[in-house]
Amino acid sequence: MTSIAKLTDKVEHLPGVGTLRATYLRKLGIRRAADLLFFFPRNYENVAAVQGADSFVENTRVSLVATVVEMAERVTQSGKHMLGVQTAAEGGVSVRLLWYNQPFRKNDLRVGQRLLVTGVLRSTVLNWEMVQPTITPLMGDELPRNPEPLPVYPLTEGLKQSSLRGMMRESLPGLIPLVEEALPAAVRERGEVPEIATALRHIHFPPTLEAAELARRRFKLQELLVLQLAIAMQRKARERECVAPACEPTGKIHSRILNRLQFQLTPDQLSAIDDIGCDMSRPKPMNRLLQGDVGSGKTVVAQYAMLLCVAHGYQAALMAPTEVLARQHAATLQRSLSSSRVRVALVTGSMPRAARAETLAAIAAGNIDLIVGTQALLSSELVFHNLALVIVDEQHKFGVMQRAQLRTDETQPHYLVLSATPIPRTIAMTAFGDLDISTIRTKPAGRAPVHTYTSTKEQLGSWWKFVEDQIAKGRQAYVIAPRVADMENSDVASAEGVFKTLRAGPFEHRALGLLHGRMTGEQKESVLTEFSEGRLDMLVATTVVEVGIDVPNATVMTILDADRLGLSQLHQLRGRISRGSHAGFVCAVAESSAAAPRTAATSLAGAGVDVANLGAANERLRAFEASDDGFQLAEMDLQMRGPGDLLGTSQSGLPTLRIANLVEDGPLVELARQVARELLDADPELTNPELARLVQQTLKRYGKSMQLSDVG
Repeated sequence: MTSIAKLTDKVEHLPGVGTLRATYLRKLGIRRAADLLFFFPRNYENVAAVQGADSFVENTRVSLVATVVEMAERVTQSGKHMLGVQTAAEGGVSVRLLWYNQPFRKNDLRVGQRLLVTGVLRSTVLNWEMVQPTITPLMGDELPRNPEPLPVYPLTEGLKQSSLRGMMRESLPGLIPLVEEALPAAVRERGEVPEIATALRHIHFPPTLEAAELARRRFKLQELLVLQLAIAMQRKARERECVAPACEPTGKIHSRILNRLQFQLTPDQLSAIDDIGCDMSRPKPMNRLLQGDVGSGKTVVAQYAMLLCVAHGYQAALMAPTEVLARQHAATLQRSLSSSRVRVALVTGSMPRAARAETLAAIAAGNIDLIVGTQALLSSELVFHNLALVIVDEQHKFGVMQRAQLRTDETQPHYLVLSATPIPRTIAMTAFGDLDISTIRTKPAGRAPVHTYTSTKEQLGSWWKFVEDQIAKGRQAYVIAPRVADMENSDVASAEGVFKTLRAGPFEHRALGLLHGRMTGEQKESVLTEFSEGRLDMLVATTVVEVGIDVPNATVMTILDADRLGLSQLHQLRGRISRGSHAGFVCAVAESSAAAPRTAATSLAGAGVDVANLGAANERLRAFEASDDGFQLAEMDLQMRGPGDLLGTSQSGLPTLRIANLVEDGPLVELARQVARELLDADPELTNPELARLVQQTLKRYGKSMQLSDVG
């Protein structure tokens, strides 16, 4: 039993650790006693039940009881120390135990000693053999228990699994009683999980794999409940404290806006409009996520919400993730509202100083109704006259914690997030946990089909001929490359390199444009204007065109090194074509034959391309070719790449979780969300003493970033 009195004590003071081992532990983020206690195994090594000699199977991991017959040590030709121990297993079978470079082992063994031995059996000419087995001495006629599962911890250079297990065995028994219970008994019963002391013992020293899994479930539930409680607390605080302008969609206003939109809306679009209208009619801030597949018509729904604000005399702002998309949104609104009295302005970081000052002054004076921009809309220089609605388009990278900074005033705007990346439910409940969700699954009528093919670089010659045929018919084409510029010792396609190659080769007689993120706002706008007006036949670009570029005449897309992109990103790119009445064609080109799917020759032959065997299967490109359902592809992308990659790791708004997994633990995410809401409904101020520890953990983990410090 350790004499450590506090979980905050330095780890080097723990039994079995010391200064040297503490340096290794710090590489793993373990600095205090509590860090070691909550450093959980990543999995477990299940040791087989004790077996008799009659059931030995070669190359399997087994446990057996054996008696030491003799010991011998020698140095091998390679200079290794070898300790060989000949044993007699119960049943009369000889088993030789071998250890390399572990001379200390002989001090723990003696002839005639009974052992419980665990390891992988190998057969030799003379007997069975185990290399580097695990042993447990048995006293007298002691009957062995079936060995317990061994925890497998993450390691760092210089630290062995056996050493870390030893530190845990020496230190943790004295630390476990110091941990206070955070989950009320009713919550533990609801989640079918053990109390904290049992969970800590079983996650580190499980008697069975079932006990270990139950302990892991407890800590997953606790971690997810802390997160969901933080989100629910923020939501409750906002609903209780914040006031928003009420914008009721009366029958007259509703009809007038629908007539202005000039579109035949789908049932899903009308349902989303109903959700938004209901939210905005209340004097509480709407917080809604509108998600829909590419081309499903989210922008039309967003325009309805903006015009609803204008109808009540308020301003609305639309924030896009890139300047290219912001400019496109502004142009679309100005064009569709040109015959109305609605005033639209664009605000970006690249605006000339004088023009920016003039625009900001007009916004502050209330002379602008709809404001479109990038994150420049978050600038402290921008003062709205009477803002009632903020729309963030394609900004799934703008998570719960970042969005909080838009809600700082006593009177706050309604809030609508648009996402063309269909987000699986468990991720939406976390990255957008403070939002209600509306979904558009169906697409407006009249959209032409998009045909998707896969190929390799070897077949590009045939594909370029097909692209030329399409351009000759009056269509336009995109060519997408993962990188901006060529890199030394890399064959990955770059926009600049591909642009030069195509302009000097198969498309030297065509008008080509180049677009990438390093260009200035003016350069991007100039290229996009030329392309949208039909003055460019082909646009070579990076994935900067992934969202929001709308050129109906562009019907052909080539995605180079497509196996480097995720399914959702590939699907977003595909959404840029066939936005008019002409059929679209996409060719996803694999980096190498080894990465490309095996597509039948007839697949691309349907587009007039002669294609041979395309190499070994690539699950991602095969799925992309087979499906145009963004929701289905998003689920697959989540399974293949994880939530961070799906949403953009660096700015996803997703918290770092110690043990829970948003992909694998969907049912627990749902349970945690439900329990969090029930706790707040039953006790809005969270004054129940049983919840004190849970609230403390929530505020410590998320209070500052989610502005919860004044809650509870």
